[in-house]
Amino acid sequence: MATVEERVKMVTARVLDLDPAGIKASDEFGADLGAESVQSIELVAMFEEEFGIEMDEDEALSVTSIGSAVEYITKVCKEQGAAI
Repeated sequence: MATVEERVKMVTARVLDLDPAGIKASDEFGADLGAESVQSIELVAMFEEEFGIEMDEDEALSVTSIGSAVEYITKVCKEQGAAI
C-alpha cells in the first residue's frame, strides 16, 4: 500500500493536473503548485475521499504544503481510526 505522502502526492497531482514525480514534500500548494482557492477546496474533498476521513475545513485549508498535509492527514486518520 502506498504511504500517506505518496497518496497525498497522487491526489494533488490528479486535482492540479501535475506529474506526481515532480511534487516534493516542501512544495506549497499555492506558491509552488499553483493551486487556486477553488482547487484547495477540491483537494480537501479528495483527501477526505482518499483516506475515508472528515476534516475540519478551516484547519484543512490552513495547511499550506505537501509535508504539512501529510502530517495533518496522518493525525486526523489516527483520531478517526482510519487505516493509513
